[in-house]
Amino acid sequence: MSYVEEMFGLKGKTVAITGGGGVLAGAMSEALLKAGANVSLWDIAKEAIDEAISRLTGSIGLKDQLDGVVVNAMERKSVEEAIQTTVRRFGSLDVLINAAGGNRGKSPFNETDMEQFEFVLKLNLIAGLMVPTQAVTEYWIKNKIKGSIINLASMASYIPLSGVWAYDAAKAAVKNLTMGAAKEFAPYGIRVNALAPGFFIGKQNRALLIDEKTGELTDRGKAVIAHTPFGRFGEAGELSGAVLFLANNNASGFVTGITVPVDGGYLVHNI
Repeated sequence: MSYVEEMFGLKGKTVAITGGGGVLAGAMSEALLKAGANVSLWDIAKEAIDEAISRLTGSIGLKDQLDGVVVNAMERKSVEEAIQTTVRRFGSLDVLINAAGGNRGKSPFNETDMEQFEFVLKLNLIAGLMVPTQAVTEYWIKNKIKGSIINLASMASYIPLSGVWAYDAAKAAVKNLTMGAAKEFAPYGIRVNALAPGFFIGKQNRALLIDEKTGELTDRGKAVIAHTPFGRFGEAGELSGAVLFLANNNASGFVTGITVPVDGGYLVHNI
């Protein structure tokens, strides 16, 4: 085994990814599969899982390393069943990536729909962090597994984005809870970190950033590009290196509680 394989390879390890049918989850899955990991895509929508598996096997093969589980990440029992299904399939569960989340709508503060606000909080914090983390860490502690959790934060974890109040609040909380959980689980050898992607085009934000009729940038999209020193959106594969770093105990075994921005310089923009 080469030095690079030892540091960043994941042969024999199993990774579960919530929101596994999403664009960023797909890019992370491809990197993990190529690094030798088994990948279990957890998603509430079977069609999203099937589409992701078809896309991944079509592009890189490795079908024996890939599986999908229909799971409602807001429900503890459903996540516990997904853990058992994944362990039966691959023999272990070593890394959890909490990639479930997203936003709904945009409005002035005083016009915020509270039902929608509550849904977005639940999507990003209950399904997107709390319930899967509770279930998986309990399994790891019981079985003395020194696992790694990677949460999905956001640029909104640092600087609020206008009009998406629940998303701002939730993603700020993801960064905060990543730090708190890292302290909580450190005595068990469980690491908890996060990635904060800049602006990548995905299912959730495409219509917000690109005009579907013309293919041109919306005003929001133009504002994002103007705020990003690299002058472009991120490519999904550009999360790969950070994911492999945080997933592998050889590369980041003494790293916990951090959030890594992958943002094209968004956070260092100045005037």
